[in-house]
Amino acid sequence: MVAARIKLLRDQRGMTQTELAKRLGITRSSVNAWEMGISVPSTQYIVELARLFKVSTDYLLGVASSATVNVSGLTEKDIQLVCALVEHLREKGKHPQS
Repeated sequence: MVAARIKLLRDQRGMTQTELAKRLGITRSSVNAWEMGISVPSTQYIVELARLFKVSTDYLLGVASSATVNVSGLTEKDIQLVCALVEHLREKGKHPQS
């Protein structure tokens, strides 16, 4: 679970394994090992990854199935738009078009 989440979050941000490794001050092979499930990040790196990707440690570890969105700096109207978009996507998922 952790391996897949790290890869997904890294890919979503358009980062290479090398870029992520540099941000964390580790080797690319360490990141690769995490993503392949060969090893798991230490607690320190779980926290750093969560901060970097702006997700909870629970989400990163697969304890929580939902991610959070940081809406600080957005207006109330912007927040309402984000919520409306999320609801629209949920409804779309319930009734996929053929």
